[in-house]
Amino acid sequence: MSLFDSARFRLSVSQLDGLPAISVPEIAFVGRSNAGKSTTINVLTRQGRLAFASKTPGRTQLINFFSLSKKNENGQREHVADLVDLPGYGFAKAAESTRKTWSALIGGYLAHRDTLTGIVVVMDARRPFMPTDEWVIDFMNTRPVRLHFLLNKADQLNNQGKINALRQAQCRASEIGPHVSVQLFSGLKKEGVAELREVLTSWIYREERTVTL
Repeated sequence: MSLFDSARFRLSVSQLDGLPAISVPEIAFVGRSNAGKSTTINVLTRQGRLAFASKTPGRTQLINFFSLSKKNENGQREHVADLVDLPGYGFAKAAESTRKTWSALIGGYLAHRDTLTGIVVVMDARRPFMPTDEWVIDFMNTRPVRLHFLLNKADQLNNQGKINALRQAQCRASEIGPHVSVQLFSGLKKEGVAELREVLTSWIYREERTVTL
C-alpha cells in the first residue's frame, strides 16, 4: 500500500481556532469551485468518496484534513503527513457573507499555518490562471511554500491544446521561481497520478529531512 492509499479522514474545521495542533507536514489543495479539486484527491488516494465533491459551487465551506500514515520499524502505523482540502473559491452565486467567511478562513490558514509544506493549485486546463487563481498564487508569494500547478481536465484538450496549456503554466511558474512545478492531469481518465504522487512524496520526505536536521 502506498503512502497515499493510507489516507483517512481526520477532521473538518469551520474556524481557525478549530485547526488541529501542529504536528506533521501539510499539503493543501486549492482551486476554483468545480475545477475538480475533490476528484483529484479521490484519484490520488484511490478512494472514490474520500473528499466530498459538491455539485453546487461554494457549498462546501469546511477545511477537511486527511491523514497519511506508514508503518514504522515496529510495524505500527505512524502519522506522517496530512492532505488538506480547502473550500473552493470563485463561486459567483455565493452570498457575500459566505465569501467573507472563505477569505477569513482560507486566508488565515494559508498565511499562518507553520506546517504548510506545499500547495497544489488545481485549475481547469481549458481556463487556467483565472483572476481568483492568481489571487491565491500572488498571496502565497509572500511565503516560502512550494506550489504545484495541476492542470486538470486535460483530457478535454487536443494535443496542441495540451501543449499550449502546459507552456502557459511553465511560463507562469518561471516568473515566480524554482519552487513552482507544473503538470497536466485528468481526474476522469486518471492520467498524471504517478507524477503527482512523486511530487508530493518529495515534498513530504524533504520536509521530514529538514525537521530532522
